[in-house]
Amino acid sequence: MALTQGGRANKAGRILEINVEAILNGHNYFQVGNYVSKEIVLNAALLPKRYGKEVYIGTGIYHTDLKVDFYVVGSPAMPSGLIIECKWQESPGSVDEKFPYLNMNIQHYYPAPTIVILGGEGMREGASKWLKARVNDNHNLLAVYSLDRFIAWANKNL
Repeated sequence: MALTQGGRANKAGRILEINVEAILNGHNYFQVGNYVSKEIVLNAALLPKRYGKEVYIGTGIYHTDLKVDFYVVGSPAMPSGLIIECKWQESPGSVDEKFPYLNMNIQHYYPAPTIVILGGEGMREGASKWLKARVNDNHNLLAVYSLDRFIAWANKNL
């Protein structure tokens, strides 16, 4: 059975997340769980370098539950942890329309510095540029990277 456009987009997004997870594992981080709360990730002190996937961090600007793709703990440079969000847009769609919502939640509700990893070539012209510019006015948005730039950053910081 052929995948729908949405099914293909979800699969591509999962592949981006799998690559991020491989980078974390390559830097000796261990997964403490999927669909867990940030408290579980923060309190799993027996694993000094750890992460959770789909981590519940509280509520956001719409007072609805917020989950982040990765919550990483154990980098000496980031004692409060690091949040990693992955956004994939292979063909025209709505991911880039969600950037203002993402930016506001990062700025006001995310409990740790955040890196957003963008993949695919289907975002509207100017969308990724707009999000990258938010690094200058959002104290919690550390960077917006492509996967290869994230690898370079991780090699120096994780």
